[in-house]
Amino acid sequence: MDFGLSGQSIMCFAGEDWWYHHPHSKNHILKRLAQQNRVLFINSLSLGLPSPSNPDFFLKIRRKLKSYMRWLKRVPEGLWVMSPVSLPFFGSRAARAVNLFLLVVQVRLAMLICGIRQPILWIAIPSAADVAGWFGAKLVLYHVSDKYDANEDSSVSADVIRALDKKLKSRADAVLYSGRKLFQESDAPHRYFLEQAVDFDHFAVEAATTAEEIARIPRPVLGYMGALDFIMDVPLIEEVARRRRDWHWVFIGLRSNLVQIVAPNVHFLGPKNYSDLPQYLRHVDVCVLPWRRDSAFISYGSAIKVREYLATGKPVVISPMYEYQNTPGIRTYRTADEFIARVEDALNRDGATDRELRQSVVRNCTWDVRARELGSLISSLLRGQTVFEATTPQEAESLTHS
Repeated sequence: MDFGLSGQSIMCFAGEDWWYHHPHSKNHILKRLAQQNRVLFINSLSLGLPSPSNPDFFLKIRRKLKSYMRWLKRVPEGLWVMSPVSLPFFGSRAARAVNLFLLVVQVRLAMLICGIRQPILWIAIPSAADVAGWFGAKLVLYHVSDKYDANEDSSVSADVIRALDKKLKSRADAVLYSGRKLFQESDAPHRYFLEQAVDFDHFAVEAATTAEEIARIPRPVLGYMGALDFIMDVPLIEEVARRRRDWHWVFIGLRSNLVQIVAPNVHFLGPKNYSDLPQYLRHVDVCVLPWRRDSAFISYGSAIKVREYLATGKPVVISPMYEYQNTPGIRTYRTADEFIARVEDALNRDGATDRELRQSVVRNCTWDVRARELGSLISSLLRGQTVFEATTPQEAESLTHS
């Protein structure tokens, strides 16, 4: 398939880890661009470790060390994945200088192994700001997918993060935003709204079988997939689980030590292969997003999983998010009482028309479409064309319902 870009080298400093995160936009898009280009995916440099008092401090260290042990590997999708050894310290000038040396040496070696020269540099984490000018990039894209300076999972100060963010914005040829709220608040003249997407067919076609692990759980089932950490509204889950004991919660994904819920109707199944998710979703009655409402970081989110939920056609109940406030077919809540009412409504009054409406919202917003859009954008920038004035917040808003 032609994605509008070929014969190029692309190097991505991602904001996630290929080996253990639920696939993000970079993962989905680069798998496709790798069909006609050389691609090096560099796992997240992180925004620093959490405080030692954080329950996940040692968990995150262990997880990162496992990623380091793989260092550089070619994956079946045709691209290279790298986990460079780096220091998660950004407040100290000396530490950042050591980090810069370590990263430049390792990445240049990886470029030599992968046959990458004069890459298109796609940066999706502020911590890569210091290394952005060291690889002879012909084009620099800065992808802003979160409110980085509001991150609650890092001990790095907001001032340091804002300085790194500003440095990247001044260097980038284009600043991409995947969140509507982030895009609309940006004053960057070279901004571009790169909306999230979905593997529509992967989630829309019901699996032929149900995973045995979830099939044993009584219905109705409220299903969630993705990271289980500081973003989760644990008190709400506990309250609803207590008040509606016949509803069973199923959580699929990596679980933080911050999420400790013990109840007979709450089930943590751990992370699953992306390819197997439809076999689990087949047994879910209502897809839920029980995220906290008191976090600035979360309020700027544009969770891909909501689009994946919509693609299944199943009822969707989520905490209110700016990104999806005008999306048809979604039920939102603000309190435990409202959550219970929305789920009850979904269980009792949701039919084929509602299912079709939800799927229609995301049917044409696929990763194939988005990869082609980014490939065309990069090709235009390489030709020296200006493309930014074509995307306004109003046009970005209309994309959701196109």
